[in-house]
Amino acid sequence: MHFFYIDESGCTGGDLSVASQPVFVMGGISVRDEGWNRTQAQFTELLSDYFDGTVPDGFELHASELLNANGEGPFASHSLDGRLQLARDVLNLLVDRSHQVHLFAIDKARMAQSQCNAVVAFDTRIPYLCAFDYLVTYINDQVKNHLGRSARGMVILDRKEQFSADVENITHSRRYNGPAAHRVKWVVEFTYPVDSRKNPMVQISDLVVVCARRFFEIEGGYRDGWPAQVKQFYFECYALLHDRIQRKQLVERNGRDMNLLNDHLATVRAQPMGRWKTRYAVE
Repeated sequence: MHFFYIDESGCTGGDLSVASQPVFVMGGISVRDEGWNRTQAQFTELLSDYFDGTVPDGFELHASELLNANGEGPFASHSLDGRLQLARDVLNLLVDRSHQVHLFAIDKARMAQSQCNAVVAFDTRIPYLCAFDYLVTYINDQVKNHLGRSARGMVILDRKEQFSADVENITHSRRYNGPAAHRVKWVVEFTYPVDSRKNPMVQISDLVVVCARRFFEIEGGYRDGWPAQVKQFYFECYALLHDRIQRKQLVERNGRDMNLLNDHLATVRAQPMGRWKTRYAVE
């Protein structure tokens, strides 16, 4: 069994004009069942080392607190260099443990200009729903074509109450509606974490999507005023994440009129600009 964790960053519902959040990202990490305990143990060790052996009671890693300019919550007044190093260490855990990353980023300004007439079970002008439906496509493809004949996947989604009914509608539609050949078969379950404070994979996924969102905001020209060191940090983070994404090309949905949806996703998708690693000297 492969567990696919999903979190989001930059959600403004159907409002595509919020200047402070121009990019939406949904995604996370995948973990094979045999590897969960070891990854959890190493994540706990990283936190213990950072807090000198005394992790605060009820601690939960929130990327927004960790990466805030001055630190917030349990990271208030902590040195920026130390906090950035913790973020690097957590992301490098993905490399050490050979975990894959899956994500989909949407430039909201492009979505505001794009029209999609595909008949689907969700509003194609809401980033959260478009990204979730795409990740269902991506994850099903990964399990079916890249993880072995006996592999199956479970999606663990951090709950967003305003979209719970839509998510259930999408998952039901992808499982049971339309031609059998196009239905989702290799994802056996969609569920929510019982308590994200006790689930390090959800917390790591939160860090993944926040770092990716800020990278795409920089790439999209939305953060030109940020210091060069900050930009460099997020480019380094994304370079690591990019290497953990197994398939970079858009995984297209098959079926009647799905070319309309595929074109829409290709239009609104935020991606790195050409030669981005060279521009920032990221190895």
